[in-house]
Parts: sequence; structure tokens; C-alpha cells
Amino acid sequence: MKNILVTGGAGFIGANFIPYFLNKYPEYEIVNLDKLTYAGNLNNLTEVHSNPRYHFVQGDITNRELVSSLFRQFDFQGIIHLAAESHVDRSIQDPTLFIKTNIEGTFVLLEAARLHWMQKPGEYKQDYIESRFLHVSTDEVYGSLGPAGFFTEETPYAPNNPYSATKAGSDLLVRSYVHTYGFNAITTHASNNYGPKQYPEKLIPIIIQRALAQQPIPIHGKGNAVRDWIYVLDHCKGIDLTFHYGQIGEHYNFGGNHEQNNLQIAYQVCALLDKLAPLSNRSSYQSLITFVTDRPGNDQRYALATQKAEKTLGWKAEEPFETGLQKTVQWYLKNKL
Repeated sequence: MKNILVTGGAGFIGANFIPYFLNKYPEYEIVNLDKLTYAGNLNNLTEVHSNPRYHFVQGDITNRELVSSLFRQFDFQGIIHLAAESHVDRSIQDPTLFIKTNIEGTFVLLEAARLHWMQKPGEYKQDYIESRFLHVSTDEVYGSLGPAGFFTEETPYAPNNPYSATKAGSDLLVRSYVHTYGFNAITTHASNNYGPKQYPEKLIPIIIQRALAQQPIPIHGKGNAVRDWIYVLDHCKGIDLTFHYGQIGEHYNFGGNHEQNNLQIAYQVCALLDKLAPLSNRSSYQSLITFVTDRPGNDQRYALATQKAEKTLGWKAEEPFETGLQKTVQWYLKNKL
């Protein structure tokens, strides 16, 4: 039995990843370390609460004493690092927590793992030769694209907001451990995730929440910022494949190959709600769409080239956007937040 530390497992991606991973791999135990900030919700993990191979610890990844004690208690042989402050608007309002969690928290985890797994630079302890640190990053570290082209794993970093800058900083810390210590770490980048269990501050769930409450649906600027959308379980499968088969020090991109601007997303969500939860007066939820001041420095387009993950890991995005969006809307209708 191998013990794996998953950080931020009560967040959106983690709450989808942990049930998937436990169900697929009976040889693993998972310890979920989560601070339970506003975006963490243990109710999204009810399907694993009684699983004897799942353990929850409430705590902060910046707490060195706690993290070190968990390494001693559970003897981790792998880390899947998901914990992060991730909302761009919040990072613009106050970057402080983003710097602490995303940069300092990643450092604490790296150092605890290095000390537990390694004898010295370039030499792992015998029992930890296959131990691995998987760092989950974002496409936003690459900056903003023009109307054509894609980010590849070789695209230079050019973060444009405090959130993406702190993720870029944490990525570079991981890189430094690989090159300085021979540390077994890999970094992944994903485009905009969507699906069940996402906290309603990101675009799709906030559209659903505001629409159902018959409140204005805020769209930044003219709604023409373009994002590539990946269904969360497709991303989880990419994390799984990278953890097991990725090469040390490499980066892997995971995107859904489905670009839409924010206004198009709003129209599609409203159209689904018109069918699944029609208003009593039969008007469309689209009438609630309201344009608000654009985000400062808003990146206009993200899109990821995924050929590397497809060719070397055998990964592909499987969920069509239309069915994924319908599953998402249906989940929120059933689990009103």
C-alpha cells in the first residue's frame, strides 16, 4: 500500500480527483490535506468519507511542523499538489494570501518531501526511489495569446496578474528542485476546468447561481475574452497519467480543445437552464446577462497545445463540451449552493 498526499483535496479539482483515484487504484491510500478555506467543501467528498483508504486532515500547507509530522505519520511516497489560491479577481484585490499559499506553501511541501525522500542531491533513499511530486499549475503562467496559435510546454512564462505570477513562482521552485537536487517532480498545466463541485465564483457556476436566483449575470467587458475549456474528469485523468508515466522535470499541457468566449458560455448555460429549469414567465435567463467593468489587465485568450500529453502519455480529452456542460448544469440544479 502506498500513501499519497493530496493537497487541496476539498477544492474543485481535488474533490473530483480523489474519488476517481481511490476507485481506480486499490493499492493507494490518500491523505487529503486541506485548509478548508471558503472554496473547500467536504460535502463534495461524501462518496469517500467512509473509505478506509481515505484520510482527511484540516491544515495549512504553509505549516512546516504540520507537514513534517504528516510525513512522519503517513510516510508519503507521492504528492499530488493541488492546493492553491486561484481566483484572479481576489488576487488583484489582495495578492498577499496568494504569495503565501502558492509560493511559500509549495516550498514547504518540496522541502519536506526532499528531506524525507533523499539522502543528498542526486541520491534517493532506498525506500523512496520511485517517490514523486506532481505539481498542478495553470495555463495562465504563459500569459495571453493573440487570435491564433497555442501555448506549448516550451512557451516562455509571461504571467499578467498576481495569481498567475505566484503560480509561475511556484513552478520555478519545482524546477529548481529538479535541477539542483535531482528531485523527482513534474508540472502540469490545464486550461479552464469546468464540471460538478466548483465553487460559484468561477464563470460557469456563477452564471448558474445568479441565473437561478434571477440576479444579474456579470460578464467582464464585452465578454470577448476567450478560454479553452476542459471537463474536470479529463483533467483528473491527465494528472493520473502524468503521476504514473510522466518524465522527471517535464511539463505537460491538458486542454479541452474547445475555445469559447465568455459571452458564448453565458448564452449556452442560459439556454440549458431555459430547458432544464424554465422561468415561470417563460422568459429566457439570457435577459439577466449584464456587462460589468473588465478585469484589470484581463488576458484575452488562452489555448493549450496538448500533443505532448497525447503522444507520450496516451491522454486525450474525451468529454464533449456539450455533454460536459449539461452534466455540470444538472449537478448544480440538484445540488443548489
